[in-house]
Amino acid sequence: MKIFKTKKQMQKWSKQLKKNSQTICLVPTMGYFHKGHISLMEKGRSMCDELVVSIFVNPAQFGPNEDFDSYPSNIERDLKMAEQAGVTAIFLPTREDIYPENFQTGIELKHLPKFLCGRCRPGHFAGVAVIVTKLFNIVMPDVAVFGKKDYQQLQIIKQMVKDLDFDIKIVAGEIIREEDGLAMSSRNTYLSELQRKSALSLSKSIEIAKKLAEQGEKNPSVILRQLHEFINSFPETSIDYITFCDPETLEDVKEISQPVLLAMAVRVGTTRLIDNAVIHPGR
Repeated sequence: MKIFKTKKQMQKWSKQLKKNSQTICLVPTMGYFHKGHISLMEKGRSMCDELVVSIFVNPAQFGPNEDFDSYPSNIERDLKMAEQAGVTAIFLPTREDIYPENFQTGIELKHLPKFLCGRCRPGHFAGVAVIVTKLFNIVMPDVAVFGKKDYQQLQIIKQMVKDLDFDIKIVAGEIIREEDGLAMSSRNTYLSELQRKSALSLSKSIEIAKKLAEQGEKNPSVILRQLHEFINSFPETSIDYITFCDPETLEDVKEISQPVLLAMAVRVGTTRLIDNAVIHPGR
């Protein structure tokens, strides 16, 4: 497994692959791997000749008082896990290489960032759009794999690829959960034992919503009221948002008459967790 620490090294290798008509799959990450990351790597491994994983904690997508400085990291462990997953190359750049002095270019999407996490984290998706664009230009992938847990991010990247004419196929990876249902996240390591139990309120509330919809409840407000009460009954929980929305536009829906996205962000202690699921209406 090759390790590239500069843009020039990464681009030189990718250009040579292109000359040899070899295809590249990219899995962008911020590191501290878990089974969710590995599932994305395994999905991408079979799609192209070479599999590249980037590890970069992107400062541009963190707001004030967020966890940039404390984001978990274990590069040595990540490299071992990536190699075992069949990764061909790791792109491990420095902040200075990605954002050199006097860097000043931004990318703005006008509609999709207005919803869900975009309401709570202004500027977050502008930061995501910039780093993903840079990674696409540096690694030059034919395919890129992103997880559905960050559903809004996935939709934004799909839109950006379409709008800016990137010749890249975007592939979605399923949410990977712990045995008890908690969606896997690098931030789960922040949780105390008690908070870990409270964090299960997210996945359990999804099951409640699925059951109510299957039983014929079509009014999102009725279900949301129950979900708020349920999550708030757990210690140290604070809801950023819970909403039913259109899976494509992310706009709120007034009726569950077709498959809709249930998305939520909940703080457990100081840790912000997200989860989502597609909810199908009952017959």
